[in-house]
Amino acid sequence: MSTSAPSVIHVGDHVAEALAAGVPVVALESTIFTHGLPRPRNIEVALEGEEIIRAAGAVPATIGVHHGTPVVGLTADQIRELGEDDDADKASIRELSIGAVTKKNAGTTIAATAFLARAVGIDVFATGGLGGVHHGADKTFDESADLIAMSRTSIVLVSSGAKAILDIPATLERFETLSVPVVGYRTNRYPGFYVVDSGYPVAARLDSAEEIATVLTTQRALGVPSGVLVANPVPEAEQLDPSELDGVIEDAWAAAERDGIGGQASTPYLLDFIRRATDGRSLDANVALYRNNIRLACEVAAALVGRGE
Repeated sequence: MSTSAPSVIHVGDHVAEALAAGVPVVALESTIFTHGLPRPRNIEVALEGEEIIRAAGAVPATIGVHHGTPVVGLTADQIRELGEDDDADKASIRELSIGAVTKKNAGTTIAATAFLARAVGIDVFATGGLGGVHHGADKTFDESADLIAMSRTSIVLVSSGAKAILDIPATLERFETLSVPVVGYRTNRYPGFYVVDSGYPVAARLDSAEEIATVLTTQRALGVPSGVLVANPVPEAEQLDPSELDGVIEDAWAAAERDGIGGQASTPYLLDFIRRATDGRSLDANVALYRNNIRLACEVAAALVGRGE
């Protein structure tokens, strides 16, 4: 169901028409191709994600900041421009208003993408890995804004777990504190991004897109403001070797500490280290889980449209 978007947000014509017509829409973030993947694969994956959505009978809404303006439904040319911009910022919710002054391009994080998606009436968002609590956060207070955003944004977010570099048990504890339901799609285990199982359970298991839609509609009927976090594991045949990954992550953190990397720069640095250390196999797993999440998100969006959401 469409809502009236704030005037400072530009909504692509294809997205506005789909929302008005009750066609399923799936939101996609842009940091995956501005900061998360190397060129030229970044743009290839971004455009392929949109094609997967179209093939499923839904409409893609890739979200980013173009010349300072938040855009819900970037064009292919805008995606290419952001993906090729060496100076593109990384925008969470707090940076969106700053863009009105800088006029810069920016990839939107999960927090900002979810915020903008809901501002125009989109119910479902597919991504790769979620932000969360960083190791050592008891001293640094380094937690992703994605956590708070999901506690305040009534949207279904399909991901393959928190990014592998994060403190997974602390992240799950924070979601519990923030009253964000974390459900496993056809699994009782919380996925570990590049691997099927992080070693921790989820609170509930759901086995269909219809069940996921029911959780969101019930949340809204109850007046609960949080979204629904769907943990969808990477296909088992395409996961990394879990034992190999543990060692690579330890090495990545040691390198980040040596190089003085922190804050928003941590995630792209660490993921790039893992990609190089695994000879690109982590990138292949990342792309595989992203495609898988997009397909599930399309099913959920269709189920919600069928209920008049």
